[in-house]
Parts: sequence; C-alpha cells; structure tokens
Amino acid sequence: MHRSLVIAPQWIGDAVMTEPLLRRLQRRGETLTVGALPWVAPVYRAMPQVAAVIEFPFAHGGLQWTERRRMARQLRGNFDTAYVCPNSLKSALVPWWAGIAARVGYHGESRFGLLTRRLANPEPGHRPPMVAFYSALSGEGDVSNDRPVLQLDALTVDATLIALRLQRQGYYVVAPGAEFGPAKRWPARHFAVLAEQLEQPVILLGSAKDADVCTEISRTVNAVRPGHCIDWSGRTSLDQALAVISAATAMVSNDSGLMHVAAAFHVPQVAIFGSSSPLHTPPLNALAHVVWLKNDRQYQPPLDCAPCFKRECPLEHTRCLVDIQPDVVLECLVPKKSHPEVAL
Repeated sequence: MHRSLVIAPQWIGDAVMTEPLLRRLQRRGETLTVGALPWVAPVYRAMPQVAAVIEFPFAHGGLQWTERRRMARQLRGNFDTAYVCPNSLKSALVPWWAGIAARVGYHGESRFGLLTRRLANPEPGHRPPMVAFYSALSGEGDVSNDRPVLQLDALTVDATLIALRLQRQGYYVVAPGAEFGPAKRWPARHFAVLAEQLEQPVILLGSAKDADVCTEISRTVNAVRPGHCIDWSGRTSLDQALAVISAATAMVSNDSGLMHVAAAFHVPQVAIFGSSSPLHTPPLNALAHVVWLKNDRQYQPPLDCAPCFKRECPLEHTRCLVDIQPDVVLECLVPKKSHPEVAL
C-alpha cells in the first residue's frame, strides 16, 4: 500500500479544484490522507477517494514553527509521498520535518531542499487554469480536461435539509460574497433586484464576513416580498452549506469558493465575473452560465482593463460588475419563456 499525504490549499475554491488530482492518485493505488485547515476540511469529506482528513491546527498567516513541528512529529513514519498543493514555503515544512521520502510540489517560494520533485512555476503574467495546475502534480499526461466532482451521501443531505426545513430543488441559493475583495463582488442592489424576481425562496449563504451585504439584500427583498429571502450568512457550517448547495434548484454567485462547490455538484448556476477571469478559474460545469463583460462584444466602451486581478478596482469604477444588469443574470437563470408571474 502506497500512503500519500496531500497538503491542501487554504481556500475553498482551490480545495475543490484539487479533486481531480486526488482522483488520479487514488486510481493508481495511492491511499490518500489530506491535511487541511478546518475551514476547508469539509470539502475533502465530500471526496470519496480520500481515506482520511487531518485538520491542521494552524491559524491563517504566520509560520507557526512550534505547531508545524509538533504536527510533523505526529506524521513521521506514516507516509511514502507528500503532494504540496500551495506554493508557500511554510506549506512544505511539515512533510520535510516529517521525513516523508518523496515530496512533490511547485518550486513556489524558492523551496530548494524542501521538495524532492519541483515543478516549474508558471511564467510571469501567465495564469493557467487552476484545475490543470493542481492535476499536473500527479506527473501524468494530459490534464486539461479534468473536472472536479463532489459527492455527499443522500441521507446526510436529507438530514441537513430536514433540520433546516428545506426541500430538494425548492429554493435558490445566492452567494454574494467573495473573500478576495470588492472587485469580485456584484453589487448588493443587483442581487436584491434579482432575488425579488425568483419564484422560489432565496437562501443567502456566506461567511460571517458577508453578513453586511447579506443583511442589505435580505432587508431589501423582504420589504417587497416578506419572508422570501433567508439570510444564513455566518449561521451555517461549511458541511451544511455544501448540502444546501447540492440540493438547490440553482445558484447565483460571484467568482468565489462556493461557485466551485456548485459546479462540482453539477448544480445549475450563474457565475458573475469582474476583476478575475473565467479562463483561469471557470466553473467547470456543463450547467453553468458565465457572465463576464470582457467577452461581451456589444458592451461599450470595451473593458480593456479586465481582467486586472485586483482586490479593489484601481480605476474606482468597477464597471465590470456594476454594468451587469439583473435582467441579464435572470435570463441565464430562468429563460424568458419560463419566467413566472410574480406578484410584488
């Protein structure tokens, strides 16, 4: 038995995008343990090819030498190979200190000695599709067609829905947050206009950091349609959020971690892009509609500034998002021939 440790990325979306890599490793006979931070660990519990998940007790930021050395001592002698998904120096320390013989990852932050096989970093200015970026760690051939897939036990999903008083395909999910920054967030007022027009109830999902924008959306919508919009930002665990998304009629989001979750569950979705690019981190889902003004030839003047990949709009107008109108997103979500007659 070949025992492998996978050091997971720290973001939900990136964790989802490592799934094809893990599927490749398990298919060739490797028994997989994933070391992940607590806020992404539930993603790996939705991957049947993962035998075990170890929640690393590390905080965001900082080297935390003592904690990493302690974890390395616990892991020593248990693994034959380590795959280090993040590019940071600190992410490669635990496999090195644990004495794992084969340690695979990108060159990253000058990780000479820490890794035994280093893949070259992408060329400056070139951002490859992230799924293929992670799958390349397998050392296998063509990875360009890899697609993430998440799976949850039906009984687990049903138990969550019962606890939250929801029915399968009986609601829409809206995720208005984006951890990266405001240049990736469609305006709250646009989300509110869209939510008002949806026939089924709308569930707002996000972290506690999204509470303000979710409160704004729910108050606006519920003033017109009382009880139509339910704000669960910061009130659900990620395990619950995964179950809720997997059973939704459809989902609308920015380019965010939850966007990749919906794609991996093959849920109908509309993904709204602003400062980032769907060429780099697309929702790999045949049921996904991507809205990106950069690709709209009718939009004038053209968005020569996009994608800027900035946290905040350097030109202070955020046209790439402000000018995406709710009716465009609604048409992707619910084609006009099936628009409901909603009494407002």
